[in-house]
Amino acid sequence: MVSNQARKNIILVGMMGTGKSTAGTLVAETLGYGFVDLDQAIVEQEGHSIPEIFKDRGEEYFRLVESAILKRVLQMEGNVISTGGGSVLAPGNTSLMLNSGFVVTLTATAEDIISRVGADRNRPLLAGNAEERVRRLMEQRKDAYLFAHCTVDTTGLSAAQVSQHILTHYRG
Repeated sequence: MVSNQARKNIILVGMMGTGKSTAGTLVAETLGYGFVDLDQAIVEQEGHSIPEIFKDRGEEYFRLVESAILKRVLQMEGNVISTGGGSVLAPGNTSLMLNSGFVVTLTATAEDIISRVGADRNRPLLAGNAEERVRRLMEQRKDAYLFAHCTVDTTGLSAAQVSQHILTHYRG
C-alpha cells in the first residue's frame, strides 16, 4: 500500500512506445487530473524538437533539461506525468519520483515497441536500425524501471485497458 503522500501525482515510466502518453491522457481525464508530457514540456521550454536538441546540444544537455523540468513538474500535485524513457537514468530522478507520487512502469515486448515507434523520426535514439536499437535499449535499461510501485505490461492492450490497469493499481 502506498501512502497518500505518494499519491499526489501519477508518474509513468518505461521505454518509449509503451503507451505512457496515450494511456496517461486517459488516466488524467478519468481522475480529473492535469496531464504533463515531459518530452513536450522540454520542447516547449527549449523551442526546439527533441531531435534538434540531441543534434545541436547532445544527449547530456537534453538529460539535464529533462531532470530540471521533471523536478519542477513534480512539485505540483494532481497530475499524471508521462516521462521520457531515459528520465530514470539521471541520478536522483527515481527517488524524486517515488517521493512525489505513485510510479507506474509500463512495459511491452520489443516487437510491440518497434511496431508502435520504429518509424517515428522524432526519436533520436532510434536513428538507424530501429529494431536493433530498441532491443539494445531494452537490454541496457532492463533494471532501470524496477523501482516503481507497480508494473503494467501493455503488450496487446488498448490504451483504455492500460489506463484501467493503472487506475486499479493506483486506487489500491
